[in-house]
Amino acid sequence: MEAAAPTRSRRISPAMRQTDRVSPLELFFDLVFVLAITQCTALMADNPSWEGVGQGLLVLALLWWSWVGYAWLTSVVDPDDGAIRAVIFGAMIALLIVSLCVPEAWGGLALEFALAYGAVRAAHIAVFAIASHDEPEFRRSVIGLGIGTGVGITLLVAGALAGGWGQAALWGLALVLDVGEPYLFGAEGWKLAPEHFAERHGLIMIIALGESIVAIGIGAEAGLTWGITAAAAAGILLTCAMWWAYFDVVAVVAGRRLARAPAGKERNEMARDSYSYLHFAMVAGIVLVALGLKKTIGDVDDPLKTVPAFALLGGVALYLLGHVAFRFRHIHTVNRQRLGLALLLLAAVPLATEVSALAAVTAVTVALWAMIAYETHTYGERRRELRAEVARGEI
Repeated sequence: MEAAAPTRSRRISPAMRQTDRVSPLELFFDLVFVLAITQCTALMADNPSWEGVGQGLLVLALLWWSWVGYAWLTSVVDPDDGAIRAVIFGAMIALLIVSLCVPEAWGGLALEFALAYGAVRAAHIAVFAIASHDEPEFRRSVIGLGIGTGVGITLLVAGALAGGWGQAALWGLALVLDVGEPYLFGAEGWKLAPEHFAERHGLIMIIALGESIVAIGIGAEAGLTWGITAAAAAGILLTCAMWWAYFDVVAVVAGRRLARAPAGKERNEMARDSYSYLHFAMVAGIVLVALGLKKTIGDVDDPLKTVPAFALLGGVALYLLGHVAFRFRHIHTVNRQRLGLALLLLAAVPLATEVSALAAVTAVTVALWAMIAYETHTYGERRRELRAEVARGEI
């Protein structure tokens, strides 16, 4: 007689990622994040004050951290696995509700925002818990993240119920505790597909830059004049310069260094610091620029008010400072020209309130392209070598 086959208990087990390429489903998921970014810009545009900017950036940070969770998740599991696909679709519904709540996140829809946000976060932690079932170190990291997230969501709900300054304080604390958990409790147990992770963040940068283009279109709703045409052209050139500053060399070098870092703690900490943390400064800078462009296109002949002027110049400065910190984290050197231009733009904010909005956006655009021209000339040979390596598939 044949021996009976041993019986095994069946449990859900998501398929692990087998490719380094970003899947169409991940890009599809990111489309909902586009709406979230647009809503953050609209929130600040409707209240162009320091309070409004602070509220918009805090909501953006919460949304960014939820996106970061899914970037780590799909770097471990296969998003096209049937069960994972269903979870991502559900998270898209919850994220859409979050996005729709953003304009009233500091008003009548604060609680709905917090609850829907909690659903987005809970879905990705549940899949992480299943994926880490047979790996104790990975499991401990997921449990720590789950505890931090649970505390954060509780504080968001409490803040929504408190309202006013209590909401701001509790939501700020929730963000600090949630974002700080991976730093305070170590990164040894996490898993990562480095090429996928770097590419995913590059694509979200393109999505964020697209928000600047959307802002130009929204700002020009009143009609098309020569002034609006010139400001729109300057805005597009500014967005192109921001794209160049990241994708021409920075993204290539950073992606290579992440892929070549030893797997485990060193690579995970590099990914956490360089991408999960420091990329937020770049994305926040882009969103501020979008706000500045929206106000610029809306009234090109008059000077910008202080907050929109800060959004335009300070947004580019924050974007460049993110690059400076990104480079320092990777190779421990400072990009002096980007740091210098960032400080110059911050110092020039008062001047931007004294000239026309068209002159301000033109000056910022010229300054950023001048920096790029200087860098391209100075590092031209090494830049050509790097891009040749990319063409040959060596990076």
